[in-house]
Amino acid sequence: MAKHSFLLGLSRASVLALLCAACSGGSSGGDTGATGGANATGGVHGAGGDTATGGASAAGGHGAGGSATGGRATSGTGGQGTGGAHATGGSGTGTGGGSGGATATGGSGGKAATGGSGGHSGTGGGGAGNAGTGGAAGHAGTGGGAGHAGTGGGAGQKGTGGSAGHAATGGVTGTGGASGGTGGGAMAGPCMFPASSTFYQDVSGAAVDSESTAIMNGLNQSGWGNGLGIDVSFTLLTADASVARRAFSSSGDEPDCDTAPIPLPAGGNIEGNSDYHCADGGDCHLLVCQGTRWYELYQADVSNGSATGGTFTGSCEVVWDLTHDYWQPMSPPTFSRGDHCNGADAADLPMAALILTSSDVTSGQINHALRFTMPNAVIQQSVYVHPATHIGGPQGVGPTFLPYGARFRLRGDYDLTKLPSDAARTVARALQKYGMFMADGGNPFISATVDVANVIATSSLRSLKATDFEMVDGGPRYTWDDYTCKRTPVTN
Repeated sequence: MAKHSFLLGLSRASVLALLCAACSGGSSGGDTGATGGANATGGVHGAGGDTATGGASAAGGHGAGGSATGGRATSGTGGQGTGGAHATGGSGTGTGGGSGGATATGGSGGKAATGGSGGHSGTGGGGAGNAGTGGAAGHAGTGGGAGHAGTGGGAGQKGTGGSAGHAATGGVTGTGGASGGTGGGAMAGPCMFPASSTFYQDVSGAAVDSESTAIMNGLNQSGWGNGLGIDVSFTLLTADASVARRAFSSSGDEPDCDTAPIPLPAGGNIEGNSDYHCADGGDCHLLVCQGTRWYELYQADVSNGSATGGTFTGSCEVVWDLTHDYWQPMSPPTFSRGDHCNGADAADLPMAALILTSSDVTSGQINHALRFTMPNAVIQQSVYVHPATHIGGPQGVGPTFLPYGARFRLRGDYDLTKLPSDAARTVARALQKYGMFMADGGNPFISATVDVANVIATSSLRSLKATDFEMVDGGPRYTWDDYTCKRTPVTN
């Protein structure tokens, strides 16, 4: 049992990562036409579209009169925001120059939208939204940061949600996803654990662990390598209710691992690969949200790479119930999924909840803890602290080595102006407030979705030293004991 603890080594950089929003949809290659977008309603040719009432020199624009009401030569109602230049209202009703899109009423960035600075034909919308009611770059959707046919989510096509989704309703926190097939990407709402969960708690004022100084000094000398990087290896998928769950052949330990069938959205992929085939022989994590569940599978593989056909195999599966807070104080072995129990990663922490996404970064405010990996040589042997319940293959002996599950917090007195970008400072503020959990063996990396590379340089945090962090009080140390996991596996 728990054999996979010794298989988890270095994290591998990979490709393709999508956002999981409101949990409906898939990732990669879906059609337009879903519900999603970034917090708005509308889309291309949506409410207040290019051929709506309005036009240049309309009432409320830069000059009363004109051939329409609102809209800068786009015949929409409103323009350049609620009011806006050539719109009805604006920053000064009827005087133009308001924030908003051409022919839009409000919103940030959508043209011809009702709302949105620069919104296109939509109501609201944040940032270059086309014909959407809201939505940053939302096309024909109700909201949606660049949401294509999705409700919320990041880049979800034919999904509920998705930034970069066309014809979407909703926002980045919607259901859908980036380039979603049947469904979307982009984490949000229903794809989150209860608000009471430890990952969402502010630990900026929490007590420092008694071994923190020794651990940080040790890491600074030998374990920090080239500094803290960002590993853009992961794909977060969503599957709507129409995606059937598929059985797989499991090689995971029992009762540690679950065996429930897993939904595979069309066009999706696993960590480090372009489809569902584990061609590189790596960790190949499969991460899928459907309804009130996160399905996380280690070493997933479908022989033909497709959502259908081929042979579907995997190692350890974990089915997380998103209505349940697993990490309230409990006595072993009932904590989380059970002390000493194996999982989809070495620490048996939920992966998707801690992975950094591009919408996290672009929002300017990250509201959850992050996940990071460290070399096995600097992780303490056989020891973990909660919320972890398991270990990988650590090699360090003694209290100068960090335990699995350690929560690092960037020091509150760290000068954020030293960092190279606003995006880096956004991540750093989250590290000060929520921290990051050591969850697996690998290089010093924060785990992220592949599209994070589009919004932040993966080397942005390299200047941070180990001594710029503190370990939050981890409480009792638990000595891991194989073959003592006590739980009933989820089989359906």
